[in-house]
Amino acid sequence: MAVQVQTLDEIAASLQGYDPKALSADAVLAFLSRLVTPVTEVVELSLFEALGRVLAEDVVSPFDVPPHDNSAMDGYAFDGAQLHAEKPLELDVVGTALAGKAWQGSVGPGQCLKIMTGAIMPAGLDTVVPQEFTQATGDGGTRISIPAGLLTAGDNRRLRGEDLAQGKPALRQGERLTPARLGLAASLGLKTLKTWRPLRVAYFSTGDEILSLGEAPREGAVYDSNRYTVFGMLKSLGCEVIDMGVVRDDPALLEAAFTNAATKADAIITSGGVSVGEADFTKAMMKKLGDVAFWRIAMRPGRPMAVGRIPRSRGASFAAGPPQGKTAPSGGSEPHEVGSVGAILFGLPGNPVAVMVTFLAFVRPALQQMMGMASEKAPLLKARSAEAIRKKPGRTEYQRGRVWTAADGSLHVKTTGNQGSGVLRSMAEANGLIVLHHAQGNVAMGDEVDVLMFEGAI
Repeated sequence: MAVQVQTLDEIAASLQGYDPKALSADAVLAFLSRLVTPVTEVVELSLFEALGRVLAEDVVSPFDVPPHDNSAMDGYAFDGAQLHAEKPLELDVVGTALAGKAWQGSVGPGQCLKIMTGAIMPAGLDTVVPQEFTQATGDGGTRISIPAGLLTAGDNRRLRGEDLAQGKPALRQGERLTPARLGLAASLGLKTLKTWRPLRVAYFSTGDEILSLGEAPREGAVYDSNRYTVFGMLKSLGCEVIDMGVVRDDPALLEAAFTNAATKADAIITSGGVSVGEADFTKAMMKKLGDVAFWRIAMRPGRPMAVGRIPRSRGASFAAGPPQGKTAPSGGSEPHEVGSVGAILFGLPGNPVAVMVTFLAFVRPALQQMMGMASEKAPLLKARSAEAIRKKPGRTEYQRGRVWTAADGSLHVKTTGNQGSGVLRSMAEANGLIVLHHAQGNVAMGDEVDVLMFEGAI
């Protein structure tokens, strides 16, 4: 079935109030959700290989979990109907049930069974008293006494199927496979899981002023930090990264980089060269090769951003090697078919913090959608500001912050100092972004603010 692809103009026409010169953060997210499409190729992996991948289908439980009523405690199992609210219950111990095999025998009125955690509850028994709450009253532990009012019938029993019912979904398509979800799949006896193939993302920095590591310093030039922060964020997301290094402000080199990237990747990320009025070749080459929009976003830091599609060259080889002078990424998978409509382009600003903030706010959610992840907004924590923060309504601000827990258990946050878009140190010292929304004004000390935490993202 052919993929229905909207042009950027068609997407823009569907969004009320779309203005590329003053785009709100919400409008950016709405636009990107219409621009990107999920991968469709399925890969079946062993559980050891599947960590971090996204499920391509529901996992249905083949049996009840647990498969039998069982004990939640080390203790004594008995019929809870014998409990009395006002007097102790005396019971004779008639045997011991161990985990892993059914106890053969019967337990009658006035009797109980010593039982271990996880052991099957014999028929007719529905209650377990923890061992430490009993008192031995017979020789050799043959009789116990249970205090009055301690238990109610059914206590400390795990019911068959209370965790998972046979035939019901245990895991859902679109969920990312965390350690807990791998464990859940293993508890169902599954050796493999069907996942969407990983997203392939090509990345390069642009500009004659950018130095690669190992190059000698020179006046007016800076070392490329963006290449490593973007690499780290993509890897944390579970993407396969095609590192294309630094591409100079040369039309031929830029055209080769974009064309090669579109051949091999689902998405292309660049940094630098997208500012309004900037006199370099990057914007011109984006316009030449693809359907691209240039935005000024009502945000801080970040503002300039380019988005669009770069078509795949006709007849291009999927096994094409990296650009001349580059090395292929290690540990990647075999070449695979990329989208027939080409690669999605994310042209990010050049300042180091602006790159990271724009990625976290907009690119990461779009890539998650492309990965086939279930749609869900990143959770925002509420924390009390430990300082006053100046903020103008009419733009979304992402300030670097440090969140901590006070003695009373409440969350507090404070900025990490200088919020300049080139101050990468303040990003390294932060554990989250204070999100000051579009219509929000000044924040007073003690006001609650939203925080987007970094854990798992960078």
